[in-house]
Amino acid sequence: KQWYQRRVRGLQSQVMVTKTIPIVLLILLVGSVRARPRRYLWHLGMNLNPADGHIMGYTVGWHTGTQIGTNTTALSMDYLDHYVWIEPADYIAIVRHQHGVIDALKVFQFRYWGLSLLDRFKDMNPGRRIVSSGGPIQEEVAWDAENIDDDPIFGVGGELAFNWQYTNNGHRIVLTGGHLSALGVDDDNTHGLGNDFCCDPLKGITQRDGQSQHEISTIQDCPFPSCRNHKVQGTDHGPYSRMKTGPVYGNYAIYISKGANHFPPVGTELNIVVEGTRSRI
Repeated sequence: KQWYQRRVRGLQSQVMVTKTIPIVLLILLVGSVRARPRRYLWHLGMNLNPADGHIMGYTVGWHTGTQIGTNTTALSMDYLDHYVWIEPADYIAIVRHQHGVIDALKVFQFRYWGLSLLDRFKDMNPGRRIVSSGGPIQEEVAWDAENIDDDPIFGVGGELAFNWQYTNNGHRIVLTGGHLSALGVDDDNTHGLGNDFCCDPLKGITQRDGQSQHEISTIQDCPFPSCRNHKVQGTDHGPYSRMKTGPVYGNYAIYISKGANHFPPVGTELNIVVEGTRSRI
């Protein structure tokens, strides 16, 4: 009888150990997951180089999400990542860089969360959307950065506006602190990223063989028809006689994030994926 009781107690102990081990392992696993810091990442959606021989005007890529370029040249030539373009985004960073090193940046919070860049740039009719709120939540310019005063992103303030269209003109990204042409005024005097002075901006179709498309403009007061010298950055523009090739201020990279709202500072070397941080706004 005593032998039988000892045997039962031994089996009970084995059952307790068998049940306890998975519970201990689960506790250790949960603890390790909780201890691991969360990473807040920025993903490169687009890069604009206004002198690489490829014109990213109003009608190229923005509203289709078609892949442009490769990861190898993502930060040195025109580039659009199709998969990033369709991802929901709550924050956007516009980063000017010199050979991959940041010299100016602005971060904005989107007014409406959960939409992709493709969703936002397809919204062309009626377009003219102010897409951010509260102004830039981060803004930095390197002490040695050049050509800031008339930069279309860093030379003006205000909110981000997408698909700014009027008559036969379209501009993909502009800031409200610059001149925003009225709906029925054909003055060719709004300036930003992804521009075309002769297109159907409601459908995203260029006209006259793209003669008035231009990738990156500069801030200037040059209304049509009185002004005949419209300065643009670099050589990536159509043959329209009013377009005058100017210096390249840098490449302009567009990053998005769902969680990060703070971008690495000026002087940081960029990559396709950049680790940021999240701070209370």
